[in-house]
Amino acid sequence: MMIRVAEKFGFRLNTFTHILEGYKVADKMAKHGAGGSSFSDWWAYKYEVYEAIPQNAKIMADQGVVVAINSDDAEMARRLNQEAAKSVMYAGMSQEDAWKMVTINPARLLHVDDRTGSIKAGKDADLVLWNDNPLSIYASADKTWVDGAVYFDREQDVRLQDELQRERARIIQKMQAEKKGGEGGERPRGPKEHYHCDTEGDEGN
Repeated sequence: MMIRVAEKFGFRLNTFTHILEGYKVADKMAKHGAGGSSFSDWWAYKYEVYEAIPQNAKIMADQGVVVAINSDDAEMARRLNQEAAKSVMYAGMSQEDAWKMVTINPARLLHVDDRTGSIKAGKDADLVLWNDNPLSIYASADKTWVDGAVYFDREQDVRLQDELQRERARIIQKMQAEKKGGEGGERPRGPKEHYHCDTEGDEGN
């Protein structure tokens, strides 16, 4: 229906999001030129996904639809590489096509593929170095670059964690020594005011 409205009034729909039943109209989406952004394997938890299937992304892709995998969940959004891998497991999608669903395909749908989404000279250099196949549940990020600058380095993180533990131990020992020496400690403070979106004034006022 939405495609018919768009074509009647002369505009193109860019992307159908949360289209878990896109496999039903994938040929029409491809003909119109609309992309699809879907969850990997959520189904039957509300009316609009009663007939969702885990093969949805693969079927849409096979029909020529540019497909991306998304998630509304903040935790799951950190593991979209594993979400993409489910199309390999459920539907036999190639690993390369699965990887595209969380790299270049979303960039294409957002019209930023000239800057990100693939490794190419001149792009923003947002990169992750994995220690295993990134579609594997055993893979973890060893190093991350954002705009070409190192944002995370696992070796450096290990050193920082060690330094943090040593500093924590030093502070605890100092507190224990002062307590044995009879010096009083500072009483714990009460919780700060809980701020809401309609709270007026700055903190401390």
